[in-house]
Amino acid sequence: MSRRPLTALLAANAVSTAGTSMTLLAIPWFVLQTTGSAAQTGIVGACETVPLVLAAALGGPVIDRLGARRVTVVSDLLSAVGVALVPLLHATGGLRFWQLCLVVAAVGLFRAPGDTARHVMVPGLVRLAEVPMERATSAYDGVSRGARMVGAPLAGALIAAVGPADVLVVDALTFVVSALLVWRYVPASLRPAAAQAGEGYLVQLREGLRAVRRDRLIAGITAMLLVTNMLDAAWAGVLLPVYARDVLDSSVALGVLFGCFGAGALAGTVLYSAVGPRLPRWPVYTVAFLLVGAPRFLTFVVELPYPALLVTSVLAGAAAGALNPVLSAVEFERIPDHLQSRIFGVMTAGVLAGAPVGVLVGGLAVERAGLRTTLAGAGLLYLLATLAPVVFPVWRQMDRPSAPEERRRADGVQRDEHDPLEPGALAVEDDEERDDHGEHQHRDEERRQHQREARADQGRDEHQDGREDEGDLDRALQDH
Repeated sequence: MSRRPLTALLAANAVSTAGTSMTLLAIPWFVLQTTGSAAQTGIVGACETVPLVLAAALGGPVIDRLGARRVTVVSDLLSAVGVALVPLLHATGGLRFWQLCLVVAAVGLFRAPGDTARHVMVPGLVRLAEVPMERATSAYDGVSRGARMVGAPLAGALIAAVGPADVLVVDALTFVVSALLVWRYVPASLRPAAAQAGEGYLVQLREGLRAVRRDRLIAGITAMLLVTNMLDAAWAGVLLPVYARDVLDSSVALGVLFGCFGAGALAGTVLYSAVGPRLPRWPVYTVAFLLVGAPRFLTFVVELPYPALLVTSVLAGAAAGALNPVLSAVEFERIPDHLQSRIFGVMTAGVLAGAPVGVLVGGLAVERAGLRTTLAGAGLLYLLATLAPVVFPVWRQMDRPSAPEERRRADGVQRDEHDPLEPGALAVEDDEERDDHGEHQHRDEERRQHQREARADQGRDEHQDGREDEGDLDRALQDH
């Protein structure tokens, strides 16, 4: 048992996330400061997230071929170069708007494979460390929440002190530190089991898409998060920065709001780490998402006093703290190791696909309809999206299956000899089809049992008749 590699991955994720949270504030504030346009702020956000989505969708097979550790290191180093270009070009006076769009697009392209690769390494390091999966996923999410709690207020203070462009230098350094931690402490031999040797790149992509489509719960999670992440992207990339500029008039206040949300999320994650393994997942996930979404938007619509907004951010963050540990545990249980790279890549692309639309439409809506109207509309959409786990029964599959159900799934997977996604097992099957198949098998077995009993009864009757005939013959001979 060795926990050092898992600890190193958690540290690398924390450092990288802290830097990214600083960029999340610095880039929108930089655009608002230099252009004064919410629409252009949305355009820059879309320029970063579109390549992010494409790289996430296409990067899964690359991780399979090169290994998650190598992809993580290279991705972080390229991201560091891309982020450092913004302050460098700004200092030389050569950073135009279209150049900023190109640079942030490159950063999004480089960052997505690294995020997926770090996620893929978690199950192997958890087995190496011999810790419960819920506890490990809570720790992975907790360090991310804690990093955002520290990074966001620090970014707000640095923006006020030195300007948004120079804050990006710190983010570039965090990417370098993250790469060094993974390269130094995570074993080079750690990589998911290969699905099949000699598979083509497009075949692997199709397998990831097919696997997500076949598992109704995974597909439902992806669809729901597509909508909520679209609204969250508008919130973080446009709506909250504009609110901080127009209403609060302070980048420090913006950073503290993000930091309070991160603090609440860290507390929620720590609490779930302690009690989560004993709680049913579906109710926790459903209630948490209902609390973290619409109320957060609507409190800003009514323009509550700043202290009340801070309290709201803490409470919303606390509810959000349980979401990612639940999702990660469900995903790691349902998706086999040898398919995680491509399936996680497809899922990441799916849940982020709405983000470019969110920031772009959010910026345009603020300029056309106003900030309060946009906040109210986004809050209503968020509420409708978070009702999905209440309305659709498939979400109840988030709870752990019983031991007989786990054995039935394992047996069903082993019998699936014609699935091109083998060898091994593909745990992400259509549950309804498997239930129907099992019910038909049960009825067939009952029919065969009745037939065997009927034949046995018939045999006993014939045998008894034969015994009676023999008795009659014996008595006749004795009388004679």
